[in-house]
Amino acid sequence: MRLRLGFALPLAALISLPAAGEPWRDGFVPRIEALALMQTLNASLLASRSATATLEKWCADHKMSAEPKIVAHRVAGIEQQPSAETRRRLDVSDAEPVKYRRVQLACGDHVLSEADNWYVPGRLSDEMNRALETTETPFGKAIAPLQPFRRTIDMKMRWSPLPEGWELSTVPTASPEKTSGALSIPHDLFEHTAVVYARDQRPLSEVHETYTREVLDFPAPLAGAPRE
Repeated sequence: MRLRLGFALPLAALISLPAAGEPWRDGFVPRIEALALMQTLNASLLASRSATATLEKWCADHKMSAEPKIVAHRVAGIEQQPSAETRRRLDVSDAEPVKYRRVQLACGDHVLSEADNWYVPGRLSDEMNRALETTETPFGKAIAPLQPFRRTIDMKMRWSPLPEGWELSTVPTASPEKTSGALSIPHDLFEHTAVVYARDQRPLSEVHETYTREVLDFPAPLAGAPRE
């Protein structure tokens, strides 16, 4: 049987999710389920104007928190200067200030992504800069009045639940599935690098995001509830 990644979105509606705090069981079907979910989120992010809005919807759809709100937990004590390539993409001179912000984007207790953000403060309002420097407001929400959108310039899958060439091997579908072990999911699932623009096409920031295994931390589905 071949699983085409283009079918990831409808497959996600059929997945039987693990209970909250319960590890994923290892086996062929759970690995397909994990792959479908990862590709669903990845495709949604690639098509979205805002990673924050996409993660907030993901959080709400999968009932990951009583309040499905994304909060940017700032990571202090880290400073990274923008590369020459980043300055070129942001269309700024060597002398123009570019600020750096490292955050963990969390929904409730789940850290869904870790982001490095280089932004041009001179292209933001004083209120936006104040929010970014003193609050846990996600970047996309802080600059919302500029009607931002993003263009992904690089995407890397850091983990695949199925090994390369799996579709060419024989799957023992008649054998009882392995249920004794937990599926080992690494911290990093996939990465995006994107440039965020204002409505007038002026670049505002470059962001590098690492999406973590906690995007797969779902509460147990309601027993007997119909799937939507």
